[in-house]
Amino acid sequence: MADMRTFHEAIDGWAAGGPGGPARELAARLGVRAAVLLEGRSDVAALDALAAARGRDLAAEGICAVSMGGATNVGHYTRVLGPEGLGLRLTGLCDERERPHYARCLDERDLFVCVADLEDELIRALGVPRVRELAEREGESRALRTFLNQPAQQDRTPRQQLRRFIGTRSGRKIRYGRVLVEALPPAETPAPLAALLAAL
Repeated sequence: MADMRTFHEAIDGWAAGGPGGPARELAARLGVRAAVLLEGRSDVAALDALAAARGRDLAAEGICAVSMGGATNVGHYTRVLGPEGLGLRLTGLCDERERPHYARCLDERDLFVCVADLEDELIRALGVPRVRELAEREGESRALRTFLNQPAQQDRTPRQQLRRFIGTRSGRKIRYGRVLVEALPPAETPAPLAALLAAL
């Protein structure tokens, strides 16, 4: 049975220059009405976790959270998902430094921007002590201590250190995208992420 993962694969193929037929067929079958353009899989994990925590199933609502593999691909995905392609409603979440890429393709009203990046937003919302607790709960106490003792980390602030730690190993950023969001009290959800979910 077709599912949103199959649709994602069809979109990726189309954005890379393949045929659009499979994506069009799946969009109609699945009732896809909107897409959120995200830089990577950690952003998808965070958005999915927030939606689930708020009692929402984005896929069931016809909303596709798209990992583009980097902000520079936004033009390709806008072409296949926007007016020239599937005609879906498009929104996006990005880092401040990547804003120019998104702004060329999306209306400012549909663009939600993190000051540094989503991980930094989540660390600021939760606070350094809480994020360290979560890392310990994830069984990474030793890895975190080793990382913090590295000479390269000594000139960074505690928040910067945690942000670097989360991005140092393959898969860790995706895991913490979910872990940090699940630990958020509703009132402390970072503004860009809360506004994005409310807009969907």
